[in-house]
Amino acid sequence: MLHNVNLSVNKGEVISLIGPSGSGKSTFLRVLMGLLPPTGGEVRIDGTRIDYGSRTQLKAMRDRMAIVFQQYNLFQNMDVMRNVTIAPISIKKRPKAEVLREAETLLAKVGLAEKHHSYPDQLSGGQQQRVAIARALALRPEILLLDEVTAALDPELVNEVLDTVRSLAREGITMLIVSHEMAFVREVSTRVVMMDKGQVVEIGPPSQIFENPQEARTREFVGKILRHH
Repeated sequence: MLHNVNLSVNKGEVISLIGPSGSGKSTFLRVLMGLLPPTGGEVRIDGTRIDYGSRTQLKAMRDRMAIVFQQYNLFQNMDVMRNVTIAPISIKKRPKAEVLREAETLLAKVGLAEKHHSYPDQLSGGQQQRVAIARALALRPEILLLDEVTAALDPELVNEVLDTVRSLAREGITMLIVSHEMAFVREVSTRVVMMDKGQVVEIGPPSQIFENPQEARTREFVGKILRHH
């Protein structure tokens, strides 16, 4: 349950959501995408309020956002290229040749140029997650939501996914990231949002949140996390 969540995000920002499990971070991303219907409050993109009850508005908003989950949710019966291109071709009705060209570029960008014809079960977890990121980028989102994209991975595979996210941050893609990888959050974020019990506790640049938190709850959480790293 979310309450009193007030956050504005500027174009090109990387906002990381941190906090204990169950604090509402993933719920927040799901509400933004319309996967969980909000019961109050409002979301605006470029000043326009999103009516989550309107299928037309919801579709228009989803044309501008894409989400990548902790589970890769790839189609097991399709190779990598088809996984990445099916939505732009079938749903967005974009020209096939153009989508295929773009998918090649995206797969190269996430370090999977040689894997076009591999199937998900032939890939490592880290590779599957990078396919999932390429698939989201193939929708040309203005805003990319990443929900614990490294949580299901073996530790040695985490870095290859984080490297992909780092390169997207350098390109200026607007991102909201839920992550427990604190060193990464500190490095890549424009601002960090500390959440607890469905509320925003504190928002600030990484230097504030990790070195000089203003709120006791942030100090407690960050202190515990950093002691374990």
